[in-house]
Amino acid sequence: MLNLYFTDKLFRSIVKILLVVPLLIGSYGCVKSKVFEEPDSTCESVLMANATFADIKSLYKDKTIQIQEDFIIEGYIISSDQENNFFGVLHFQDAAENPTDGFQLEIDLRNSYLFYDIGDKILLNVKGLYLGKSKGVFKLGGVFSSFGNEIVGRLPSASVFEKVKVRCGESRNIVPTVTTILDLKESLVNTLITLEDVEFSEDELGLLFAEEREETVRKLVDCIDEELVLRTSGFAKFQSKFLPEGRGDITGILTQDGDEYQLIVRKLNDINFEEERCDDLITEFTSSNIFFSELADPNNNAGARFVEIYNSGDTALPLKGWTLLRYTNASAAVSSSLDLSGSEIDSESTLVISPNAIEFESIYGFAPEIGISTNSPADSNGDDNLQLVDPFGTVIDVFGVVGEDGSGTNHEFEDGRALRNLSIVKGNSTYTISEWEISNDTGGAGTTNNPKNAPEDFSPGIRF
Repeated sequence: MLNLYFTDKLFRSIVKILLVVPLLIGSYGCVKSKVFEEPDSTCESVLMANATFADIKSLYKDKTIQIQEDFIIEGYIISSDQENNFFGVLHFQDAAENPTDGFQLEIDLRNSYLFYDIGDKILLNVKGLYLGKSKGVFKLGGVFSSFGNEIVGRLPSASVFEKVKVRCGESRNIVPTVTTILDLKESLVNTLITLEDVEFSEDELGLLFAEEREETVRKLVDCIDEELVLRTSGFAKFQSKFLPEGRGDITGILTQDGDEYQLIVRKLNDINFEEERCDDLITEFTSSNIFFSELADPNNNAGARFVEIYNSGDTALPLKGWTLLRYTNASAAVSSSLDLSGSEIDSESTLVISPNAIEFESIYGFAPEIGISTNSPADSNGDDNLQLVDPFGTVIDVFGVVGEDGSGTNHEFEDGRALRNLSIVKGNSTYTISEWEISNDTGGAGTTNNPKNAPEDFSPGIRF
């Protein structure tokens, strides 16, 4: 028995011959000769690109034009109509990985995936094609008129084969650009992207991808509530499938509708939503066990200032979303802030923040957990007010009285320090002098006018 094995490329070449021959017969009408020239189904190995995508787009001047120059561009196919979610278009980008540009080619060719597969490197002869821009998307193709205006339309199928050639042996795996909804930009339009950690809006769970025979949009959201529209054809093979309920990655062609970015997937397995939804993830925590334990403004060295925060709990606490705020002097508005995300305080341990990490280490002999800049919340000269705020906007602990200059009051630690009493194990959103031991140069009742010098009078990183 003879076994025949066909590669996918060979199969597509055979199908191309079978489909193109009738097109040619239809084009030339009846002929007397029974000898036909086989249409060229081989790949292109001679033509070379002589222009970039940017060169072509630069020809566009706010209205549809017909390209007269002998330009050839090359790119990689990234869309497919195999699942019927794309119709009458080919999307291609300028590189298989890390693309910088893309185009949409309008074509009057069904089952184009049989001729132009994802990853195929193509050469496009743009001379005679029309170039336009619609709702932010650059398009190439034929032309039609609407109310006296020329608009890019579908290129006839015979012209598609004439203008679009697959490059011999240069097909590549397309690597999507991994990005976020927040980082989408115009240069990614008409390119293949992957969005991580997204899900369908809770309001749309239980719905189909699309209404039958109607183009439908569904809302994608990420875990910080940024949104993006997913557009699906009512003729897509997966139109009647329910939207997945989980969270994960989605790959598709980024397109645009005016000021709104949209995503179109090629097939259902472009979507991998197997993880828990964002609402089910607890990544931000609050706790009253986090509080200020020591504030320093050494009399002899302003570079040795620091803020120390303590965790009195029995478990470590990530500080995602936590913020340290400083209100300078009598200011009722925040003067500076520090996002503590990315840091964690171990149980019964401290977190030391310095405005001058190099000077801090030279004075105290070890590096602070966080080193920031001067004029930051850790760089108080002792008459400012501080707040520690959790991810949900609640003030967990405070030093001083916001709106009141600390000079000469019971919340001044100028040229000294403010040390939290060891009996305090919870934060307090109201400043209470009895919780503190405060040294300064000119403070009010309840404090000690006794300046402190670094390093001997301070204990960063240790609570005793």
